[in-house]
Amino acid sequence: MPRFLTLIRIDEKNAPAEGPSPELMDRMGKLLEEITKAGVMLDTAGLTPTSDGSRVTWEGGALSVTDGPFTESKEVIGGYSISQCKDKAEAIEWTKRFLSLHEDYWTITAEVRQIAED
Repeated sequence: MPRFLTLIRIDEKNAPAEGPSPELMDRMGKLLEEITKAGVMLDTAGLTPTSDGSRVTWEGGALSVTDGPFTESKEVIGGYSISQCKDKAEAIEWTKRFLSLHEDYWTITAEVRQIAED
């Protein structure tokens, strides 16, 4: 079965400073348990804020490192998951369920992409 990488993009400037609510964390935990029991979830995690990150760039034959936060970014990757689904439609359905758990004040975009296999 194909594997899919889902990138969760958030607007850090508009996300709650305290992070996800306890109620949201509870809903996410229950869904992640369901996805795992279904044999779909291979790995998932949230990421620390961009202020804790660094970007390494190769340009013009030179490397540069820029420490966060990255003010020019509106959306940043807030988390990811790797799932094994029968097809892209199934991966999208799980992603839609995950996004719809969030309160209305969240702005989230998820990018679902199949992992290239040899």
